Amino acid sequence: MPPKKQAVEEKIQLGRPGNNLKIGVVGLPNVGKSTFFNAITSSEVAAENYPFCTIDPSESRVAVPDERLDWLFAQYSPSSKIPAFLTIIDIAGLVKGAAEGAGLGNAFLSHIGAVDGIFHVVRAFNDPDVVHVDGEIDPERDLETIHNELRLKDIAMLNKFIDANARNIERLGTGGTVDDKKRKEEFAMVVKVRDWVVAGNDVRKGTWTNREVDVINGQPLLTSKPVTYLANVSEKDY
Repeated sequence: MPPKKQAVEEKIQLGRPGNNLKIGVVGLPNVGKSTFFNAITSSEVAAENYPFCTIDPSESRVAVPDERLDWLFAQYSPSSKIPAFLTIIDIAGLVKGAAEGAGLGNAFLSHIGAVDGIFHVVRAFNDPDVVHVDGEIDPERDLETIHNELRLKDIAMLNKFIDANARNIERLGTGGTVDDKKRKEEFAMVVKVRDWVVAGNDVRKGTWTNREVDVINGQPLLTSKPVTYLANVSEKDY
């Protein structure tokens, strides 16, 4: 008899998406986040030329274009047409040191923690009339500034979990019940994720088992969220 085919385990994805996906617009101050938010949502939130023009996040729902839905509607002419919707949230600019509270960073980072994904806007246009929080234009540096602040926040959250549970895990020793073994395995996974981020990596770029993904999804980690990068350039440069 031929050997039985091995069942392929379905890969679990990072994140906890639902029927109401939220995506946050993230970046340094004065890179065009609110302008982009206004354009994609047809809103009119303030988009002024000074840092932290946005303090409280703005939120709007937009319909997601889908040619498949258009085709179905044309074929069957249902009484109503309900597209998928995406909630867009305009989050205030982050600056270097945000993870330690600079520029109201802790509040802004908590807003990022509440979304399912990120639109990361980076400034790639030169305009002497639009101030840059760090002086000269350097998109690569700006990207790394935001990446680093999100990693630092994740490290702080993971270390808090580790510090709160390390003594109890140590008390379990090498034996214990099935539940004890599960707790020790989960703790080891959190330590593994923390070490990965400390090494300068984002969680979403790691190769994780389904069990590890399940544990990661239980932690509100910022660098595990999917990211779409948006380079803000002038029409001429584009």
